[in-house]
Amino acid sequence: MIKKIINEKYNDKLNPCLPDPKLFYPLPFLPLSCFNSLMKICLATENKGKVIEMQTLLGELPLTVCTAQELGIDLAVAETGASYHENAYLKASAYAWRSGLPALGDDSGLEVAALDGAPGLYSNRFAPIANPTDADRRAYLLSCLVDKPHPWLAFFTCTICVCLPNGRHWFFTGRCDGEVIPAERGSNGFGYDPIFLMAGQDHTMAELSDEEKNRVSHRARAMVLSIPTLLRLVDNWQGR
Repeated sequence: MIKKIINEKYNDKLNPCLPDPKLFYPLPFLPLSCFNSLMKICLATENKGKVIEMQTLLGELPLTVCTAQELGIDLAVAETGASYHENAYLKASAYAWRSGLPALGDDSGLEVAALDGAPGLYSNRFAPIANPTDADRRAYLLSCLVDKPHPWLAFFTCTICVCLPNGRHWFFTGRCDGEVIPAERGSNGFGYDPIFLMAGQDHTMAELSDEEKNRVSHRARAMVLSIPTLLRLVDNWQGR
């Protein structure tokens, strides 16, 4: 899917959604066939679900995607930022510094209108117990919504940070709208996927195939926006 997007939208074109390319690298976009060597990039996460998604989304790019485990890195980065951008940067910069490689980190959350945007930044720890599982978080969210009128409109948001070891970085944000439903449906995915009904569809995020999810998810949309910058970095890497 990513390869198709590159060929259709970005091949030898500049992305009008990005600032002047001179602010990044003064290099033109090249056809995917021109990339002969592979730049390594470190995934700044220990979340197995995110690792699988990111590896799939980046799989068609001319990159060698490395996990922290493969690099022998064991980092616990506290999400102390006041925004998704800050948390994504905290993770990406920490892994870039430790690995000596470009790193890609993200922060994401589910924002529910009836709860004034909660769980939001605290989506990963939204539960009254320590070390909650995905099931614990879903159950607690539903308990908070039980007396709220339907529909429980919500959206997933994801901010990706691509960071170099020298601290230079870029942000990309994707969003997916829908609603929270009271009964879980589907087994593909993680987090709040089984109770998130996609807008305009009769499927939860957890009922989508991997291919379908990687076309419409908040993380996929953010990743698509990162493609032009990642390709510039690859091109610059080759010029070393």
